[in-house]
Amino acid sequence: MKKWTVFMIITFACLCLISGCSITAASKGTDAEYVLRLGHLQTETHPYHKGALKFKELVEKNSDGRIRIDIFPSSQLGNGRDQIEGAQIGSIHFHIGSVAPVTNFAPQFNVLNLPYLFESREHAFRVLDGEIGEELGATLENRGLMNLGFMENGWRHMTNNVRPIKTAKDAANMKIRVQESPPYISFVKALKSTPVPVPFGELYTALEQHVVDGQENPLAQIYLNKLNEVQKYLTLTYHNYDAAVFIMSKTTFDTLPKDLQKVILDASKEAIQYERKVALEEEEKLLEDLRKTDIQIEENPDLDSFREAVKPVYKEFEDSIGKDLLDKIESLK
Repeated sequence: MKKWTVFMIITFACLCLISGCSITAASKGTDAEYVLRLGHLQTETHPYHKGALKFKELVEKNSDGRIRIDIFPSSQLGNGRDQIEGAQIGSIHFHIGSVAPVTNFAPQFNVLNLPYLFESREHAFRVLDGEIGEELGATLENRGLMNLGFMENGWRHMTNNVRPIKTAKDAANMKIRVQESPPYISFVKALKSTPVPVPFGELYTALEQHVVDGQENPLAQIYLNKLNEVQKYLTLTYHNYDAAVFIMSKTTFDTLPKDLQKVILDASKEAIQYERKVALEEEEKLLEDLRKTDIQIEENPDLDSFREAVKPVYKEFEDSIGKDLLDKIESLK
């Protein structure tokens, strides 16, 4: 799999060079000095894409057309790890996506994948937009990456085809698809189920063919990718607030003139706030849309039973993440 990923990235980079899509070369039919590619894994109806469109609008307007942003949704540029590796070598210039793949490059980001870390969106924003978020972002710079900030992927919930889940005990003895992230894997194990890493682009098929019994994702991913068609039960577990990294290739950023660097930084801040607003507004509508489908929804599970069940996850990662950091996040509630 790793060889295939490397092959795809090298192939994509070569195609870019052949087709003249270097960031310093204007493409045919445009006066832009820089043509930059932004990739994400979700559909064109997802808040990611709407945030990307706002970013494109702001950058192109405020750069007076010197920069053009081309957006590639729906995993067109590969899975999350593929796109981050592409940003490292500059074949992809921006990526919006879940935190989990980032931990392969900067393990400190694992803290954001711990279950029930945040009590509310406001708590999450105090952490992500403050000193802790900046410190996490700084760990990417020696990997050729920079985090422009955090968009929103929403609260993650569980679905399955086996039984309704009302308590943590009901979540046992299943095969649950997870992201390739140690805290997510440990979360499912703490519920006494079997974690099965599956790329997001393959998830619908894995559920349809019963390779896995269930999965966990925000409502936007569940509904917009039609996972409700291949799942019987949805439980609103709110087990993780899934912050979305907005990554840029540091090599690309360093290549830009100072005035265009400022355009990128200012536009990213505004686009992040816009995307968060869209995500919040759409979450309630998505739940209402899901209520109209055949999936059975448990809206009031025993969340205390889940919090109790996942306590061993914190003990497992306390040393590697640092108790001081966990205490600092706790103090920002």
